[in-house]
Amino acid sequence: MYLAKVTCALVSTTKHASLNGCKLLVVARLDEHYQPTGSAQVAVDCVGAGNGEIVIITTGSSARMSNSKDHSVIDAAVVGIVDALESKV
Repeated sequence: MYLAKVTCALVSTTKHASLNGCKLLVVARLDEHYQPTGSAQVAVDCVGAGNGEIVIITTGSSARMSNSKDHSVIDAAVVGIVDALESKV
């Protein structure tokens, strides 16, 4: 899992059947200083995240299991919205 920032929503009228009804978001992975790394990824939104929010992303088989649809093609999923970040010095 890693932290990312939602940069925008993605609309796709033609997609794999397992993605029908899923909200797709473009997210930018964050580094240890909570700054975007420049690497963007499409993730399925499982929690109702919005643009500009910091979210928790899971990938691989964990992402596929976040959706109740069998044989899903999901590779990345938003599984949490971050309320606060506390840094320890």
